[in-house]
Amino acid sequence: MKILIIEDDSKIRAYVEKGLKEAGHVVDLAEEGETGLHLASTEKYDVLIIDRMLPKLDGLSIIKTLRGSGNLTGVMILSSLGDVDDRVTGLRSGGDDYLIKPFAFIELLARVEAIGKRASFPQFAQSTLLRAGDMEMDLLSRKVRRGGKYIDLQAREFRLLEYLMKFKGQLVTRTMLLEGVWDYHFDPQTSVIDVHISRLRKKLGDTNNNLIMTVRGAGYIIEDSF
Repeated sequence: MKILIIEDDSKIRAYVEKGLKEAGHVVDLAEEGETGLHLASTEKYDVLIIDRMLPKLDGLSIIKTLRGSGNLTGVMILSSLGDVDDRVTGLRSGGDDYLIKPFAFIELLARVEAIGKRASFPQFAQSTLLRAGDMEMDLLSRKVRRGGKYIDLQAREFRLLEYLMKFKGQLVTRTMLLEGVWDYHFDPQTSVIDVHISRLRKKLGDTNNNLIMTVRGAGYIIEDSF
């Protein structure tokens, strides 16, 4: 594979470069964000290894810029920021994986090669265009259409619909929604899910609950046809 490392720590950069080359990969290097973004935008790579904290342009900004331009190259984020919130932020910014420093090279290699394999088989890659019936959701442009008409959604409503559509045809439990949409790892004992589902149904014109179906006592399902 051809891999770009964007890392300002010279020791880590050299260490990872040496290991990847020994494993048979072709490696390019950048020691700050602006150069890294230029290379990632103009050259073709199988995987990008991006440090989160970089001079001139930080790693998450690089990833967001690439994703915004339609560049879906697999990204491994390296960072000394290891809290759950930090990891979630990195992944939601467009990273495919997140590895905390210090790390073992053998683990980095396994993860990078896994990202590369997913990219080699598009049928296993995550789609950026979700569809269900006459509804279409573009994850890059953050736009939703139903019956050809654009629907204006708030950020939380978009995340809720995205989560439901990614599990199209499957039961999505309330616990899954609390963790996946609200980042709650406990039950807040409120009607927050019901309120947002109601608002979402109204905006989508789901007057008979045929689009977002309630499974009483369990959760919700979006079917492919409705």
